[in-house]
Amino acid sequence: MDVIRKESESCDCLQGFQLAHSLGGGTGSGMGTLLIAKIREEYPDRIMNTFSVVPSPKVSDTVVEPYNATLSVHQLIENTDETYCIDNEALYDIGMHTLKLPSPSYGDLNYLVSLTMSGEYKVQRYYKILLVSLKNYRYRPIKFRFLLDITEKTRFDS
Repeated sequence: MDVIRKESESCDCLQGFQLAHSLGGGTGSGMGTLLIAKIREEYPDRIMNTFSVVPSPKVSDTVVEPYNATLSVHQLIENTDETYCIDNEALYDIGMHTLKLPSPSYGDLNYLVSLTMSGEYKVQRYYKILLVSLKNYRYRPIKFRFLLDITEKTRFDS
């Protein structure tokens, strides 16, 4: 938290936080949700967005992954403003079928997640639309307390 506090103090206009993590492992689901809760406690008026990779039984055979994901979802609902759920199996399928990789590595999958993250906030970076902030993104689709936003597909053919 000291590093986050130090970086936050050096910002001119801190709007919020983004976290990319996996819900299958203990670090992403346990430590990640604890970090989110601590950030929310210290910065309650800032936006908290997560890009959470959801485990799939076809990709990993670790027994505890579904339990880790299930137990962390409640923390995401309580402490985040937006959570983008990214299917781990879909990432592998995109890597194998669209990008024609014989065996996608974690680096390849992380690259796909980074494309999703950068594509979500492209308007803010490239078009310089005035009054676009993370709070505007929060209420963009519909004003509901809990909204499951599913990205149907994203083109990775570049």
